[in-house]
Amino acid sequence: MTTTDKNALSRQAPWRVELRKAKKNRERAEIPRVRMNEQDAARRSRNKEEVNLGLTPAQAMQEAVRCLDCPNPSCMEGCPVGVQIPTFIKYIEAGRFPEAAGTLKETNALPAVCGRVCPQERQCEARCIHLKMKKEAVAIGYLERFAADHERESGQISVPKTAPSNGIRVAVAGSGPAGLSFAGDMARMGYEVTVFEALHRIGGVLRYGIPEFRLPKRIVDMEIDILRQMGVRFIPNCIVGKTLSREDLLAEGFRGIFVAGGAGLPNFMGIPGENLLGVMSSNEYLTRVNLMEADDPESDTPVWRGKNVAVIGGGNTAMDSVRTARRLGAERAVIVYRRSEAEMPARLEEVKHAREEGIEFLTLHNPIEYLGDEKGRVRGMRLQKMCLGEPDASGRRRPEPIEGAIETLDTDEVIVSVGVSPNPLIPTAFKGLQLSERGCILVEESTLRSSLGEVYAGGDIVRGGATVILAMGDGRRAARAMNAAWRAEP
Repeated sequence: MTTTDKNALSRQAPWRVELRKAKKNRERAEIPRVRMNEQDAARRSRNKEEVNLGLTPAQAMQEAVRCLDCPNPSCMEGCPVGVQIPTFIKYIEAGRFPEAAGTLKETNALPAVCGRVCPQERQCEARCIHLKMKKEAVAIGYLERFAADHERESGQISVPKTAPSNGIRVAVAGSGPAGLSFAGDMARMGYEVTVFEALHRIGGVLRYGIPEFRLPKRIVDMEIDILRQMGVRFIPNCIVGKTLSREDLLAEGFRGIFVAGGAGLPNFMGIPGENLLGVMSSNEYLTRVNLMEADDPESDTPVWRGKNVAVIGGGNTAMDSVRTARRLGAERAVIVYRRSEAEMPARLEEVKHAREEGIEFLTLHNPIEYLGDEKGRVRGMRLQKMCLGEPDASGRRRPEPIEGAIETLDTDEVIVSVGVSPNPLIPTAFKGLQLSERGCILVEESTLRSSLGEVYAGGDIVRGGATVILAMGDGRRAARAMNAAWRAEP
């Protein structure tokens, strides 16, 4: 960014000063928060179209007026990728939508994605000054989505500027949010970046893990195409650690490697009946539907369409799974969760949408056995009723069994969504990597550098499972650290 650009984005830029003069903070604070336009629940529960429809320009500009353009914006403290939040919002208030999108792209390689799936209510919006005034936070996520979508729909998509090539090659293992964020920042700095993806389509968890009704794949494709135009090269069907070893990459001239392989190994509960037909992980279920089009009866690998589906878990992946089952024809779709709804880690919006779509919530219940029929297919489960005790390490109250309180639930399909572990391929193939007890790659906290000097890592393969935006923050941090380390060398 040039000095001129920085001056234009300054809070003291004349255009921003005039905006603040136009309306007093008291007036801004009294404007009600915008409500997202949505598909009708009965209609959307039977189609794959996106649920949230986005804001109109008038709605976006009105919501942007609510932002107080604080001199010390606390919202930015909650953004892992460092988006200049007040600046892009003030551009929207002024009707300068292209500048708003450009501001987002300065620090965020995937603004249209983040505007849809980032848990803003726990990140930037959780720090909004309005909350201290007992008001609702500014809808930062909705505005981020609006700016990115408006640019795409206008047909005038800008590509971030990149520095002249320095000739240094960098490899990225995995094309999920951490890998894409890292690739974007390194390309900006003039590095020659190649992203290797094990699957046949680029996008990682954005492609296989999040359903079309929450994140349309055309949005993912658009964001990836911008990275291509920045010079990032993508190679699918290539498994780093198997197709190519670390030694192969170094021999091919890659000076550094960023490992962003994710956490693709599903966890199970270890209870009787998990080997029955019709019991599968959310990873398998969502990957088959989202990536392999297994929801199509003509697919080579069609997924089983249960009529009475139970999903075990209370996170976003569980909500994605149960709402997908509903769209595939489930007459009854139930969330089974061992804590109360208040302890659910899923976004409030996802819980709201699920409930509106007819999803049932069976909380304070935990499966202890899956029951099968004579053909080896699941037909039900035994559930232990629970109560909540003292808080555990997560800060949530610990679920404890109620002695003798056992129930049976009929079901013809069970989808288990109780967490994931890092894919062990790269951690075991890269000899010399230090790993945690959970199999996560151990890195320096400030730089994300591993015990192998040229290897950095971030996202779920380090964290063991987290949000898209935290993974993207890791990608940005690793890019800055790798660049700084090389610049410091003689």
